[in-house]
Amino acid sequence: MAHIDYYLSTISPNCYLAGTRQAEIAAKHGATITYKPLDIMGLFSRTGGVPPGQRHQSRQEYRLLEMERASKLTGLPLNLKPAHWPTNPAPSSYAMIAAQNAGGGDMAALVFAITRAVWAEERDIADEDVVKDCLSASGFDPELADSGLLSGAETYEANLESAVNAGVFGAPFFILDDGARFWGQDRLEQLDMHLAGNL
Repeated sequence: MAHIDYYLSTISPNCYLAGTRQAEIAAKHGATITYKPLDIMGLFSRTGGVPPGQRHQSRQEYRLLEMERASKLTGLPLNLKPAHWPTNPAPSSYAMIAAQNAGGGDMAALVFAITRAVWAEERDIADEDVVKDCLSASGFDPELADSGLLSGAETYEANLESAVNAGVFGAPFFILDDGARFWGQDRLEQLDMHLAGNL
């Protein structure tokens, strides 16, 4: 059975635009997923990336074009300049880590709910009530937002280290146990083909 490490950021528009497709692809091929939220700004600084607001104007403009096109292609509504971005991704990431450890809910739905809150609902995912709403809507105990904060912080940091060591430099990033790597929501079709043995 194939396994996928899914490195993600809860403030990434492309993690939002991935929707739940990675989980659908994994289920189709009998693969499992470990969700690994990380500090995307920390990842950029460690791997030669530049935060969006510090990029050359032409790169910033093209990023928005790509996001708008991806929104149309996926059918997911997207606010190109959300009210609460960037925001502190740590609380939502810790909650996601706690949820994965606890089980009982739908992790793909949780990632989608949290990222959708940022990019389509104008909600601040640094707000505990927003995180609790996302947990509850995804079948998890909302009180997980208050539990395991220390272990969540440790795992969050460990995910960043793991990502850097594995060659991750952006999000979403998918690494399979056979070593195959796929970066971006627009590479999910390639991930599907790889799992099918066609790429």
